[in-house]
Amino acid sequence: MSEQSCFHCGLTIPKNEEINFDEKKFCCTGCKTVYEIFSQNDLTCYYDFEKSPGATPQDIQGKYDFLDNEAILAKVLEFQEGNTSIVSLNIPHIHCSSCIWILENLNRLQPGISASQVNFPEKKVRITFNSETVSLKSIVYLLSSIGYEPYISLENYETGKNKVDRSLTYKVGVAFFCFGNIMLLSFPEYFEIKEFWLDSYKPFFRILIFLLALPSFLYSASGYYVSAYHSIRTRMLNIDIPIALGIIVMFIRSTYDMLMDHGPGFFDSLASLVFFMLLGKMFQTKTYSFLSFERDFKSYFPIAVTRINVDFSEESVPIYDVLKGNRLLIRNQELIPVDGILMSEKAEIDYSFVTGEAVPITKKSGDKIFAGGKQIGKVIEMEVLHSVSQSYLTQLWSNEIFQKKVEQKHKTITDALSRYFTPILLLIAFAGFGYWIFIDTNIAFNVFTAVLIVACPCALALTAPFTFGNILRIMGKQKMYLKNALVIEQLAKVDTIVFDKTGTITTNKKSNILYEGIDFSDENLQLIKNVLRGSNHPLSRMLYDFLPEYDRIKIDDFQEITGKGILAFAEEKEVKIGSSSFVESPVLDSSEIEKTSLHIKIDNTYYGKFIFQNQYREGLEKLFATLNKEYNIKVLSGDNDGERENLEAILPKNTELVFNQKPEQKLEFIKKLQETGKNVMMVGDGLNDAGALAQSNVGISVSENVNVFSPACDAILDAGEFSRLNYFLKLSHNSILIIKMSFGLSLLYNIVGLTFAVTGNLLPIVAAIIMPLSTITIVSFVTFMSNYFSCKNLELF
Repeated sequence: MSEQSCFHCGLTIPKNEEINFDEKKFCCTGCKTVYEIFSQNDLTCYYDFEKSPGATPQDIQGKYDFLDNEAILAKVLEFQEGNTSIVSLNIPHIHCSSCIWILENLNRLQPGISASQVNFPEKKVRITFNSETVSLKSIVYLLSSIGYEPYISLENYETGKNKVDRSLTYKVGVAFFCFGNIMLLSFPEYFEIKEFWLDSYKPFFRILIFLLALPSFLYSASGYYVSAYHSIRTRMLNIDIPIALGIIVMFIRSTYDMLMDHGPGFFDSLASLVFFMLLGKMFQTKTYSFLSFERDFKSYFPIAVTRINVDFSEESVPIYDVLKGNRLLIRNQELIPVDGILMSEKAEIDYSFVTGEAVPITKKSGDKIFAGGKQIGKVIEMEVLHSVSQSYLTQLWSNEIFQKKVEQKHKTITDALSRYFTPILLLIAFAGFGYWIFIDTNIAFNVFTAVLIVACPCALALTAPFTFGNILRIMGKQKMYLKNALVIEQLAKVDTIVFDKTGTITTNKKSNILYEGIDFSDENLQLIKNVLRGSNHPLSRMLYDFLPEYDRIKIDDFQEITGKGILAFAEEKEVKIGSSSFVESPVLDSSEIEKTSLHIKIDNTYYGKFIFQNQYREGLEKLFATLNKEYNIKVLSGDNDGERENLEAILPKNTELVFNQKPEQKLEFIKKLQETGKNVMMVGDGLNDAGALAQSNVGISVSENVNVFSPACDAILDAGEFSRLNYFLKLSHNSILIIKMSFGLSLLYNIVGLTFAVTGNLLPIVAAIIMPLSTITIVSFVTFMSNYFSCKNLELF
């Protein structure tokens, strides 16, 4: 009778101990119970992705009682506000697509869980839940009951240190130990030394070599077997199949030679092959980590926060200069960059960046407020509890809620090449083996193994990620901060550029401001100054800086209506600041409409308007003249066309100027361009342009020095680097050229290597040494070319 396997976990069922349920066999009551849970909740699709994907649940009664302790719970939870809590749990058993599917459908198993997201490489699941409906302890017991017991170490939560995976380091160490000792023991046979004692103990040395080869074959190379097995199961041929096959063939052939006394075999080549391949993989991993570190360590967001000094003066400082105990000023729509204590009387905080729930939470003076919340309404003050966390801000910017759907064509190119490359490679290897087996058995096995090793498409697969990773780093140093590497390819496809006017091609720092209307009393100027203090609109910030300093007064209510203006209540007065239509100002003649201005109305009295003579950014005329040679240029503005003549004088003649555009009209403008087949890049200030930035193929937010967070954009450009926009576009085009060049280099390397391998002129050991060298060559090439084009373009722009 053949052995039976458990339908749930795949383990062999002991004789006469099988449990039959629903025409399926289970090894224990635990596996049967998990299956019942999934069946009752219509989650049996779990078994469609992988065969026997589950694990047997263990008895953990009382193990997680410590989660009832509020002090411990506060350390474990990542976020806790009102009834919304978020936790990230490490689940070691995550191993396949079924695991991902069931863990991302926890809300169907447990009411109160609103969302769960798996990070497969880190084996973590991030769960958002309602703490009034379900406790963290209940969630942990649920996970354990279905075979996904989390690993919770309070030491990690207290120190903030993540467990480092050193498995690759251990494998390299074992492979090196085996390689070195096997080579040492093989020397006598290499040199065919005829000596009594060596000849007498030759069988012993060979057995010792075989035993030393086993750890390298079974442990160090295990990752290649697992990867190849999963690849075959999913019918997606990857680059590890030829490698695994080559190692297995070499081991079988060497064992056969040793048993039949034909020679010592190729155990030395096998050990060296595994060592050099793992060394190449470690090099790749270290390089990836370095690029990731540079991208994360540098000041990722070119934004600042307003700090209130001891003398009550305000200054904009980089977010990394914010320290514990500092007092910060947070305006309307600004992101709270750190955890802190609310010092103002009341605040409305939108935590949709963190939780996805857009309902604002009301906080009172003395309450704790968390990083990631967005201030809504009047200006607030807070005291800092912790310095800023770069990784947390990066996590917010990459939140799935705000992700734009971007084509991943470079991945498709790489995958397509690997998909065709692997079967062709196997065909060449077997053809070479079939030819040489009738001539020389040793050469046949050498050819077969060398072909599989030397033509490994690792270098081919590395080309795109390393090129884009290096360009990301270079652009970051030049103060152009991209959300991810895919944006680079999108930049290279752009053919139309749409610019916002106010705050984008005009600078918020310089402007001539004139006032026309009834003179203000000091009391009213103080009122206007304090109302403007809470706004982030470019015109509001310019007027705020223009007005003299006044004492702070309490703002009772504050609303900033996008595209219109500000409505506030203070000192028992209603204040309106904004467009002519918003404040319902009397229109005297058409010439006055054509001026960029902010109108003022206090209570029911219209006072007048502040007129802004815009100061355009340095280098604007030269930038547009250069861009006009390759791109269609358009300028959108929410203001009237009072600046048309000035813009026409400095911009190329064929530049399209469109005025009086509301935020939704800007979005529609972008959409219409895309419908005609245009690849559109929108450059805005991230305030009124969020919709247009999200709609565009590439959205770039130009940042001055305020903490305005714009998740709708793909990149943030430091305002000081605005005149070098064409430099970044040119560099993105160069990155595609580098990829094509390195693809060609990889293919050339493979053709040359295959030629030597098929003709029997390349030993497996030489192929194993060449393979990691090809990786180093590709990485060195893309690094050199990236830096070359970066320096060359800097000279041009």
